[in-house]
Amino acid sequence: MSQIIEYYFSPQSPYAYLGHDRLVAIAARHGAQIRLKPCDMGKVMAASGGVPVGQRPPQRQAYRLTEMARWRDFLQMPLNLHPAYFPVSGDAASRVILAAQLAHGTARALELTGNIMRGVWAGELNIADPATLQQIAERMGLDGAALIKAADASAVQDAYADCTQQAIAANVFGAPWYVVNGEPFWGQDRLDFVDRALEASSRS
Repeated sequence: MSQIIEYYFSPQSPYAYLGHDRLVAIAARHGAQIRLKPCDMGKVMAASGGVPVGQRPPQRQAYRLTEMARWRDFLQMPLNLHPAYFPVSGDAASRVILAAQLAHGTARALELTGNIMRGVWAGELNIADPATLQQIAERMGLDGAALIKAADASAVQDAYADCTQQAIAANVFGAPWYVVNGEPFWGQDRLDFVDRALEASSRS
């Protein structure tokens, strides 16, 4: 039986973006399945006492930028510290990701997730705009119009709300958040530990 990685994230998170491709590679190496759980991080943070970036003290905001630049350079990934569309709502993108998963499976939904994240942090794209999301999907060869329509369906909206409630119930307080065998890992800088947890589990 393959191992499971529960992946809680918001598509506008810079740290989810920095870790996304590495997570996918780690899962593939271990033959693990990723359970995509895009969630409303605003509600998750409110439930856990967190505050949005713009409401944090100046010292925390400044250090956040320092860390982002540090990881960008270390991973050699394109990342604009001040993208044109940020802060930005991730609700529409999250629902499109869930719609893609239903229509095309997890692998394609993960690919779409990565492209949406790159759109924010490297492409200066507004992922709250349905037309932009449609274009991102179509560049992958997906039916973007169909996904935008499906994202408005009650089943997808319910799935998004359920992912958010699952995150709150799992004591998630930031993105990205990974769970392996019931053990939580917060942040893309914990991916080495995710890798080790999968390796240890495969040996047991």
